[in-house]
Amino acid sequence: MLVASDRGRQIIRAANAAALAEGLTPGLALADARAAVPDVAVAAFDPDGDAACLEWLARGATRWSPLVRACPPHGLMIDITGCAHLFGGEASLVADAVTRLGRLGFSAQPALAATPAAAMALARFGGERVGDLPLAALSDLESVQTALRRAGLKQVGDVARLPRAALASRFGEALVAALDQLQEAAPQPLDALLPAAPVVVQRRFAQPVASHEAVRAALEKLLLAANVKLTALGQGGRRFALALYRADGHVAELALDTAAPQRDPAVLLRLFDERIAALNDPLDPGFGYDLLRLAVPDTAPLAETQLGLDGGALAETQLTALVDRLAARLGRGRLKRLARADSHIPEQASFELPLGSDEEQWPLPEVGEPPGRPIRLFDPPQPIEVMAEVPDGPPRRFRWRARVHDVMAHEGPERIAAQWWRRKDGAGLTRDYWRVEDAEGRRYWLFRHGLYERETAAPRWYLHGLFA
Repeated sequence: MLVASDRGRQIIRAANAAALAEGLTPGLALADARAAVPDVAVAAFDPDGDAACLEWLARGATRWSPLVRACPPHGLMIDITGCAHLFGGEASLVADAVTRLGRLGFSAQPALAATPAAAMALARFGGERVGDLPLAALSDLESVQTALRRAGLKQVGDVARLPRAALASRFGEALVAALDQLQEAAPQPLDALLPAAPVVVQRRFAQPVASHEAVRAALEKLLLAANVKLTALGQGGRRFALALYRADGHVAELALDTAAPQRDPAVLLRLFDERIAALNDPLDPGFGYDLLRLAVPDTAPLAETQLGLDGGALAETQLTALVDRLAARLGRGRLKRLARADSHIPEQASFELPLGSDEEQWPLPEVGEPPGRPIRLFDPPQPIEVMAEVPDGPPRRFRWRARVHDVMAHEGPERIAAQWWRRKDGAGLTRDYWRVEDAEGRRYWLFRHGLYERETAAPRWYLHGLFA
């Protein structure tokens, strides 16, 4: 039995069949239960743990259908529409589910119905017809059940024969909604626990496989099958999701993202090898895997390509392969690229995006012209001491990190004003940027912060970036 504290007392929250046979029902005080059965075994009621276990079972139930929902605290909802024939019919599918749950130590009460609500009610209360269900199938509220019984109603079928308008006016809209769900009069779609994918391939094993070589060989066959389907569609995969169903119900999931559309089985197999080798928690086959499923939820057009004589396409392919290998080892989220932002403020002119997302071409500088902005920026800009003409003259000499640099060439200024909403009360100052070169040929990006005698009496200078 499972017990929990309630107003200073230990109350039974759940009981197995043996306890129920002794009359130990939920709601009974633990002291009274022990008075009747002194050696009764109890454990702490853990609703969060029960919910987590139910979610774990739901992941394993995706072997029968992608439409699975955990319904705490009662059980699982599985939409087997269009799936039963893969398992020899509805009876065979149900028998397989009950057998697998029994191996895990769970007792199951299965039920089949046209609607999720009806199936759950039949599983909870037993029976074969919705009309024969007790009033508790319509509402868990004792007050509603009492009112229905006082009206002479004993079963769901008795309530279903009454006019809907009369039921709603006397017992509320919630009761009518529950009745419609039991009788397939209201839609009850289930969200797919597995992502919808245009390409899904799977492989079942009569005997579970546990060796790495057997799993790798099965994965290679799945990739070959996926390649055939993707080629027929003229598509390549951007994401490959592998699910490994263990015989004890556990599901291991691996996802692989590629920088460009891909369907080459040999390349993908190497990437999966990299991904598996980089796992912090290595795959544990336990008693073996009896089902492997490979889904390609994200696809993009992929046509046959021909390499040019200059080899440019080959170099691009090699770069993509390198990115894919790094992503397989480190994770896609750890590889970043810079994208342009709509801002004239230098430190806000770019932001990070995952590498491999839709690429945006940066404008190329004119041939022979130096870049207008440096690649490396300091955050925050580093203060420096500068000798310059006032009010707006260029820098002639500056000290940075205790070293003096003589300016041999300069270009500027590039004036950048602060955002208008930051200029209130003198909070934002104008920047005058200069590109300078010292006597050793090194190039720096400096700016004067504030206009002399217009925004501040003593403008300060900063080093914001270094040119390559």
